[in-house]
Amino acid sequence: MNPTRTSARSCIIFPFDASHFNFKPGIIQLLPTFHGLDLKNPYLHLREFEEVCNTYNDLNCSMNTIRLKLFPFSLKDEAKTWLQNLRSGSIRACDEMQQQFLKKFFPSHRTNSFKRQITTFTQKPRETFYQCWDRYKDSLNTCPHHGFETWRLVSHFYEGLTPKDRQMVELMCNETFEDKNPD
Repeated sequence: MNPTRTSARSCIIFPFDASHFNFKPGIIQLLPTFHGLDLKNPYLHLREFEEVCNTYNDLNCSMNTIRLKLFPFSLKDEAKTWLQNLRSGSIRACDEMQQQFLKKFFPSHRTNSFKRQITTFTQKPRETFYQCWDRYKDSLNTCPHHGFETWRLVSHFYEGLTPKDRQMVELMCNETFEDKNPD
């Protein structure tokens, strides 16, 4: 009548070289943590995770294996529960893991919200041109899969500037801003 401990199979199927992976002491403590909270950016987590993984060099296994082995240690709370609830054997590569992770923690409604923020971007009162530019770049980095062409991004930024700063941009471009290469 007492419950027995059973273990569910992992969602991750490790490559053949995974048995050669050697944990270095302290590597887990270096990993960023992601709890699954709405306010945290999953892209930033992946970027920081990859930075740590890229410092780890193991000649016995691939970077794909290193990332698959370490990724579960970077997840906590709701995010860890999400990983444990994935169908067993459904992940075979780090790219698949990232795709599933972003699908869960950066859903389409969040993407649409950030795209709307980009298209309706406006300079705040008393905000300098450079502060405005940094804020715009932050919004682009928050949603790197926005899908807008460069010329459209430049146009959204330019249209959101105050008339005074728009005039400054025109003067810097010898009044040919519209003719400039978007890059």
